[in-house]
Amino acid sequence: MNFKFNYYWLLLLIPASFVVWNFIPNKQKAPTHYLAYFGPKDASKVNDTTYHFIPDFEFVDQDNEKVNLETIKNKIYVAEYFFTTCKSICPIMNSNLDKVYKEFKDNKDFLILSHTVDPETDSVPVLKEYSLAHSVTDKRWLFVTGSKPKLYELARKGYLLNAEEGNGGEEDFIHTQNFALIDKEQHIRGFYDGTDSIEVNRLIQEIKLLIKEYDYKKTASL
Repeated sequence: MNFKFNYYWLLLLIPASFVVWNFIPNKQKAPTHYLAYFGPKDASKVNDTTYHFIPDFEFVDQDNEKVNLETIKNKIYVAEYFFTTCKSICPIMNSNLDKVYKEFKDNKDFLILSHTVDPETDSVPVLKEYSLAHSVTDKRWLFVTGSKPKLYELARKGYLLNAEEGNGGEEDFIHTQNFALIDKEQHIRGFYDGTDSIEVNRLIQEIKLLIKEYDYKKTASL
């Protein structure tokens, strides 16, 4: 009698424990590894980090809307430099970014920022037409233009995508195939050759790893 009684309660407890287990929020597992930080450390900073970070900027996108630090707040994003009339590396780079865009377009914490290196040609209407050619109808992929000196300064001193000296003058020109991956604190977490499909696949995987890092930090703090 006692055996039957215990067995009966055991049959009730098994499905009950299954329900409880599935309704308790599961904490994320820690990432297998964390991405490195790139760039020189800033010894003058006394806050929570001394890692190199992207400085303040302000441009306009294909919808003639401001793009600044508020736009990228709490966002993981990929930065690139291109120009719409480019016939060499840029079409390959942005064809590869199409894959990145499609992979993460439903993630509200992700962006792509494509900065023109030829703002005299790449006006807002030109960038709008270019964005539509890439089937971009949302704010997950922004094509930005603005002051050439400021665009070039950000490429060199912010994203570290070009090591050549220059001031963004008439004779100055940046033509790089590299992408930079930026985290939510505006730190550089990776560089990738945008013309190499293997490198772009690595970019996609490392974006996922960075997303997992933030998910883990969020659940670990609960």
